Amino acid sequence: MSTDGTVTSAATATVAADVAPGPWTGRDDGPGDDNLRWHHVVGLDPRDAGPGDVAFVGFRSDEGVRRNKGRQGAADGPRALRGALASMALPAPVRALDVGDIEVADGDLEGGQHRLGRVLTPLVDRGHPVVVLGGGHEVAYGTYLGLSGTRALREGARLGVLNLDAHFDLRDDVRPSSGTPFLQMAQSEERHGRRLNYWVLGVSQPSNTTRLFRTADRLGVRYLLDTECGLPDLQRVDAFIEEFLASCDVVHLSIDLDVLPAGTAPGVSAPAAYGVQMEVVEHVCAAVAASRKPAVCDVAELNPDLDADHRTARAGARLIHRVLTTRSAPAQPA
Repeated sequence: MSTDGTVTSAATATVAADVAPGPWTGRDDGPGDDNLRWHHVVGLDPRDAGPGDVAFVGFRSDEGVRRNKGRQGAADGPRALRGALASMALPAPVRALDVGDIEVADGDLEGGQHRLGRVLTPLVDRGHPVVVLGGGHEVAYGTYLGLSGTRALREGARLGVLNLDAHFDLRDDVRPSSGTPFLQMAQSEERHGRRLNYWVLGVSQPSNTTRLFRTADRLGVRYLLDTECGLPDLQRVDAFIEEFLASCDVVHLSIDLDVLPAGTAPGVSAPAAYGVQMEVVEHVCAAVAASRKPAVCDVAELNPDLDADHRTARAGARLIHRVLTTRSAPAQPA
């Protein structure tokens, strides 16, 4: 490790996180690939990881939720998501790396987001599919900062941001928060002479003011309301995802767990009175992952202090599991 906190490799440097990773543990049914679970395949040393290996990064932050006047506790989300994912059984062998956590413990949200970005960029450039374990939804802007510095985007690849969320998170507040990340992205893209390619699935009308809808329309945001995402409307959902995937080369998939109904995801800052059914959200995650376009997936708003029977953690872990196992499955012939 160099004096500036980077771990060097033959390919590129990996920037160290604030908090070193700890070992993953879970149920063990014996040796062999047919007994593999996630905790068996997650390593902690970047020097042992190769291109294509999954990379996990935690983002321990409540600061954005605090600024947005939400219920705090999401800083413990990464720990709970790792715990829920660790014992999930793998359908086929994979390799994974945990690089540790970015921690926002001093109110410096902006610094934490930039540190997350600096960790993500070399991971994506090395060919790692990255999952960021949040943390409040302010994590999404840190993810964007990481992607914006990648080789692919610098060379002209088209970025598409798909947010599974009850909220637009386009608030125009004085200070960045969990309610502002996608407006921050749009403003950053505008400074670079581009328009943010931003799509949202699961928007709750009662949870978003008329001003937020007007902001979304002004920015050219494409969205489906939660009432348009039921199982009878799956054809509409599929058409929405197909059009989104056609619009981009690199995907930033952001999953705010409050998109799910409160019965499925009680442990979030703002539980959904209606929400999008788990079957639909998982179907969307699988369709996006099958495109092989996602570079980073972040999962936000899990608050273990509010979670009943670990339901929200298990739902989030299952979505991560579906994204990663679908992405690593052999491609189907056209």
